[in-house]
Amino acid sequence: MKHNFVRNIIAIIIILLGIALVLTNVGVVDWEFAEAWSYIYPTFFVLLGLKWMWDGFKGKGGLTAGSFLTIFGGLLLLDRFEIITFTFGDVYKLWPLLIVYIGFSIIGTSSKKKKKKKFQFIFDSDEHENSEKMHGKKQKFAIGDHKFNTPNWKVEPMELWNAVGDYHLDFTKAFIPDKEIPIRIQGWAGDIRILMPENLEFSLEAHVKAGDIHVFGESSEGISRELSFVTPNYDESTRKLNIYLNLKAGSIRVDKV
Repeated sequence: MKHNFVRNIIAIIIILLGIALVLTNVGVVDWEFAEAWSYIYPTFFVLLGLKWMWDGFKGKGGLTAGSFLTIFGGLLLLDRFEIITFTFGDVYKLWPLLIVYIGFSIIGTSSKKKKKKKFQFIFDSDEHENSEKMHGKKQKFAIGDHKFNTPNWKVEPMELWNAVGDYHLDFTKAFIPDKEIPIRIQGWAGDIRILMPENLEFSLEAHVKAGDIHVFGESSEGISRELSFVTPNYDESTRKLNIYLNLKAGSIRVDKV
């Protein structure tokens, strides 16, 4: 699936790195870790940038960030192969790209009908006081903390992706319609805290590559942890939540009052 692309790229890089280290340790190749890493992270920038650009061309956002990562990673690789001289600290030399992006943004705003954004960048914190802006929408490539805990906030289907940051969802303060509502939250690093009311039926599937999961007293800690939980009357209930959580590193905790 599309949302597994980045995870697969990271997994491939880790596998290749492990193989390189093993070959180095047994004397098959003479390759220091620092030298290997200098090739690995620019390659990751290029692959991730190309993925974001592909999403951007399909109207899903990420074109600007993707093109920047692709250019930056490509220049670093050219330096590694001694074609040009360009180090990580030379990123400031790419400032003219801002002018290019501004120019494209002006062209984009000339059309009379503007497309609605499916994805948005969010930095620092987001209280989501007006929860309608999140109804049925997707959020991707965000950095920051997100809180859904204002009184009577309305619960709607959500599919959220966060690079780095925490989520706090308080369903004891929410208005939950009488239907099944899917909620998917994924990210690289952060914590997810969920507070459930006593009478709410839900199913939960939680995955953490490195970290811990705590759900109503059940715990799972370590590497590649996963935990599933279903309330007793989930199948019979018409008002229920279907929750999927996935973090690369961090903590997931679900409590009830």
